[in-house]
Amino acid sequence: MNHKWSYHAPTNELIEESRSLARELGISPVLAQLLIERGIATEAGARKFFRPQLPDLHDPFLMQDMDKAVERLNTAMERKERIMIYGDYDVDGTTAVALVYKFIQQYYSNIDYYIPDRYHEGYGVSKAGVDHAYDTGISLIIVLDCGIKAVEEITYAKERGIDFIICDHHVSDDVLPPAVAILNAKRRDNTYPYTYLSGCGVGFKFMQAFAMSNGIEFHNLIPLLDLVAVSVASDIMPIMGENRILTYHGLKQLNSNPSVGLKAIIDVCGLNDRGITVSDIVFKIGPRINASGRIQSGKEAVDLLIEKDFSQALEKSNQINQYNETRKDLDKNMTEEANNIVEKLDGLEDRRSIVLYNEDWHKGVIGIVASRLTEVYYRPAVVLTRTDDMATGSARSVSGFDVYKAIEHCRDLLENFGGHTYAAGLSLKVENVPAFTKRFEEFVTNTILPEQTTSVIRIDAQIDFRDISYKFYSDLKKFNPFGPDNHKPIFCTRNVYDYGTSKVVGRDQEHIKLELVDNKSNNVMNGIAFGQSSQVRYIKTKRSFDICYTIEENTHKRGEVQLLIEDIKPSEENN
Repeated sequence: MNHKWSYHAPTNELIEESRSLARELGISPVLAQLLIERGIATEAGARKFFRPQLPDLHDPFLMQDMDKAVERLNTAMERKERIMIYGDYDVDGTTAVALVYKFIQQYYSNIDYYIPDRYHEGYGVSKAGVDHAYDTGISLIIVLDCGIKAVEEITYAKERGIDFIICDHHVSDDVLPPAVAILNAKRRDNTYPYTYLSGCGVGFKFMQAFAMSNGIEFHNLIPLLDLVAVSVASDIMPIMGENRILTYHGLKQLNSNPSVGLKAIIDVCGLNDRGITVSDIVFKIGPRINASGRIQSGKEAVDLLIEKDFSQALEKSNQINQYNETRKDLDKNMTEEANNIVEKLDGLEDRRSIVLYNEDWHKGVIGIVASRLTEVYYRPAVVLTRTDDMATGSARSVSGFDVYKAIEHCRDLLENFGGHTYAAGLSLKVENVPAFTKRFEEFVTNTILPEQTTSVIRIDAQIDFRDISYKFYSDLKKFNPFGPDNHKPIFCTRNVYDYGTSKVVGRDQEHIKLELVDNKSNNVMNGIAFGQSSQVRYIKTKRSFDICYTIEENTHKRGEVQLLIEDIKPSEENN
């Protein structure tokens, strides 16, 4: 991938503002500038950012319909009605179901949970799920991470005497389902001050309101925050505002006293002896929870997440780990097949999107394959397979492009769709796939910006090696947890040289272990450039080059930092 570097030098006004804030906080002006760019320009704001506090969470009753939701739940418990917790089969859905089920179960026993089968029922509320609820005497369903578009299914449930409380965070249509209460900060009549909660986050706010209405102390909710952190990270939600508070304290819980089920996953991932980060959730914990719904049944993920016996949890976690291995094999084979198809597409250079349909592909892995295609070709991608007589699929997007809007533009060709800016799901008749492919490509071509079709590395600050100290790194760590809207800062240093000791490493000699100097200090900086061994020939010419990188702790030498190199370019290329 040939990355384009994007860097905007700070204005004189920003430099002065950064210096002033840096003096107040006792940090580097570079880090103060990063705070200001995140909308934090005061000492008080910085203190709140660096140490998020649970009392700063919003009042859950600010959310539209929260009073109705709590009243209906309380009534159900008073009447001893049978309650079902229903959720999507992905990480956000299964963590949400586990959270709400675990909390209510402490105070009420006539409760069950349900995850629809990805292959027989598909995404969201299904009539089969409603029928199961009816047959088992359910009169109230709390649905999490889906339901906002289930007008037909919830109407059907209402006819059968079943009420719904919807806890969702996906974009709604003009017509809302006939639920008793709809908790969703993306409603058009939204009154809640934060709109980026995960599905599990909405479930947490519901439980917070339920606790408040019943005189239950807030500290009883804190053990559930590990599930919220896992959902926010896995669903790639912004980590600012309320999500930052929830994720910060959720990570504390995950590292100090995780629930039994998550502890078992942590064991299986080999994350026991290190501080767990958002990145660990995204690449290790989340995929294992997801694999259950992709390969077998999302219910098994909930079974694990609510387990109280550690030996049982470990057994379940090992089973889910096996599903993840199966998922990896399917992912690898399908991605290779998809890449082969894309390379043979007519006019690939002129296309602004990729839409692939293969009726033999595994439904559980198509979202991952779509993600891989966007990474390689840097275009919005839709991957479809056949389920019965329908084409069902997943869409993924590139930075800054709203793939949900692109799919919505084709809604007359679709049977169902839903999602976010960067990820969406859809289903349509097989005969509509060619028309959808054409319409989707036309919309993307007319709306995508040129810079959205190139891999861009956005550089946050240009610094010299003399700026990097362990104090600088310690202050930088306070920006954790990193994620969307608070990404890990990428720095750039110009005109650096090989110290003479850089070398190719790795089993296949694919990485470079670097020792670098610049001409502004005597510091020798250690770095690692994964998958960039092709650059070593230039590095060894003794000519200068530019690097962009993140700063990490050197795990082999405590108290020292190293550079994780994102890209390397000869200095003359950037002049």
